[in-house]
Amino acid sequence: MNLNSFRTYLSFFLLFAGFTAFSQDTIGTEVINVVKPYTPSVSDAFKIKENPAGLDSLDVEKKDINYSIFSVPVASTFTPAKGKATTIERKRPEKIFGSYATLGFGNYTSVLGELYTNFEVNRGQNLSLFLKHNSSQGGIKDVLLDDKFYNTTFDLNYTADSRFMNYELGFGVLHQLYNWYGLSTDFSLLAPQAASAGVNHSYYGASVSAGLAMEDSPFSGGNATLSYFGDSYSSSEIQFEATPKFEFDLGGQDVGTEIEINYLNGTFDRNYENTLSDLKYSYLFAGLQPYIRFQNDTFSIKLGAKLMYAMDMENSENDFYIYPKVNASVKVVDEFMTVYAGVDGDLIQNTYFNFTQENPYVSPTLLIAPTDKQYDAFAGIKGKFTSTVSYNLKASYKNEINKPFFLANPLAFTPMEGYEFGNSFGLVYDDVTTLETFGELLTDISSNVTIGVNASYFNYSLDLLPEAYNLPELKATLFANAAFTEKLYGNFSLFFVGERETEFKTLDAYMDANIHLGYNINDQLSIFVKGSNLLGDTYEKWLHTPVQGIQALAGATYKFDW
Repeated sequence: MNLNSFRTYLSFFLLFAGFTAFSQDTIGTEVINVVKPYTPSVSDAFKIKENPAGLDSLDVEKKDINYSIFSVPVASTFTPAKGKATTIERKRPEKIFGSYATLGFGNYTSVLGELYTNFEVNRGQNLSLFLKHNSSQGGIKDVLLDDKFYNTTFDLNYTADSRFMNYELGFGVLHQLYNWYGLSTDFSLLAPQAASAGVNHSYYGASVSAGLAMEDSPFSGGNATLSYFGDSYSSSEIQFEATPKFEFDLGGQDVGTEIEINYLNGTFDRNYENTLSDLKYSYLFAGLQPYIRFQNDTFSIKLGAKLMYAMDMENSENDFYIYPKVNASVKVVDEFMTVYAGVDGDLIQNTYFNFTQENPYVSPTLLIAPTDKQYDAFAGIKGKFTSTVSYNLKASYKNEINKPFFLANPLAFTPMEGYEFGNSFGLVYDDVTTLETFGELLTDISSNVTIGVNASYFNYSLDLLPEAYNLPELKATLFANAAFTEKLYGNFSLFFVGERETEFKTLDAYMDANIHLGYNINDQLSIFVKGSNLLGDTYEKWLHTPVQGIQALAGATYKFDW
């Protein structure tokens, strides 16, 4: 508050105080006559100066004040730490080795060996080889004949990559040994005779192949393979396959065609009854499969057909086939729901090689013929329930003409060969329609653990046969893969196969549990243990042919570079 304001407020206060004191006196009864109202004028008041003369005792001359700090040093033992940037721990990148060797041993005197190596011949050119051996000396409980086996394969591949073209050349050989040990206990007295006849047999195979892939060319590439397969009973089979492909862009859509050439020629030295000198088969397929594909981020549709000309050169017969090739899928909810459907068909070239890899106990006396899969219509839905749980549901209905079934060979009237004691399998063909429903569920428990389960149900309708021999109505699989730590890993699988009918009896359903555990000692050396058929059930996968019981195998793998 300045001095002038103070004086003004003080004058009003004194005036108000005096008026208050006067007003508190007792008012008498005198009469006051007002002659004229009071009319003030400006001259009656005086104006207070805005800046009156400084005569007040409170008006004191200001003095200049100077401030200064009296600093006294204080001893301190505090020493601040030097700051540094926070670092993120980096994992050392895993070194990739070009070669590895595996060796393992187990019960049933089993041996597992693998060798893979890769050489860089030149820039963009590599040579690799893969050798694998798996064998067992047998020892299945209550088996009457020798049940040892071994399986050895060797593959050599040369690959070359350039800017506009990639190609591959391959060579492979195969040697397998098995025994027809599935002698029924009803024929146990014939075991010495069967052993004397020799129940072991070998398979041999060799193949050469070539593959080509082109960039920015209507000829996109193709594959060609020439293979030979035979056995220790003078059976032989030669197959040549070639599949050149052409593809180009037409108005933003993929248009192309695939050409198929498939030639098969084979001979068996005898038939099962040994009443014919040999069994021969020879087939030539020539096919053309044009198609057009429409697709965007939401849907994909492939429209096509397969035109096939087939010649049975041994019987001088030929025929022409047309098969649908249509596939479509639509994303209903991105990543979470995709609906798909289609219809497919094909002429399947059945081979002696394929039959032996599915059932190595067939006799070298088979009738080989192709299967006409007229159509296979399917529809399904797949996607994710959550970001870690995916699913796939599918139903299909297919019709096959001349579908092969494995059938146990009967005991020969006068058995002479090792496969004529009711311990081998032949083939029988029939027309079949199959309804299949399939479901699968996969879940990622974490980034290191995956669990999945799937199941299929089949319903068969046959033309001549009373049952779909050796085919189950139900199959299911439960599996899990895990990396427990950076060094410890493993996987587990459990297979279920339902009952299967044969011409003699019903084979029981079975479950087969398997486990594989591995431990990485360092970047190059790891050890592992495998367990198979852990439930110990020596079930019959094929009639009178039980499998080995609980199997355990341990070994090591070493990675290296040359």
